[in-house]
Amino acid sequence: MFDVITYPDPRLKQVATPVNVFDDALRAFVRDLEQTMRGGPPSVGIAAPQVGSTQRIAIVDVSSRPKTRSHGRLVLINPVITRRDGDVIGREGCLSLPDFTGNVMRAERIEVAAFDENGDRNTYVFEEFEARAVQHEIDHLDGLLFLDRLVSRRNDLFRRKVYK
Repeated sequence: MFDVITYPDPRLKQVATPVNVFDDALRAFVRDLEQTMRGGPPSVGIAAPQVGSTQRIAIVDVSSRPKTRSHGRLVLINPVITRRDGDVIGREGCLSLPDFTGNVMRAERIEVAAFDENGDRNTYVFEEFEARAVQHEIDHLDGLLFLDRLVSRRNDLFRRKVYK
């Protein structure tokens, strides 16, 4: 398990580098990254930069949310959003900004091409909350935080009362 780095650590603003080798070391890193996501406060995703790694790796799993459409646990390596549709505002939180949430505009539906930890290329269509979670994690790979996408810095950033 890794320690999650928090804002304003400058590593959160670095653009991650593509993964080129799909080996046992990569799969071990993915296992540890997932253990970190599941071992802390409830979370639906984590990206490698949040633990100080420069690799383009994210894990998303929104299946614990009731009545939410989900692909289940996904490892997204070198993900690329190939299509975006619709815009919707929603509240987001982040393991790297544990004391805040904020309203962020995201695409309502996206198509993403990515590799899994075995090097297999997949294409996914994500909608609603799952699309939001995937976009949030891909932003981490591009050195962006939800703070960078707030609808309004004045009206749409909120102090979290309790981390549940």
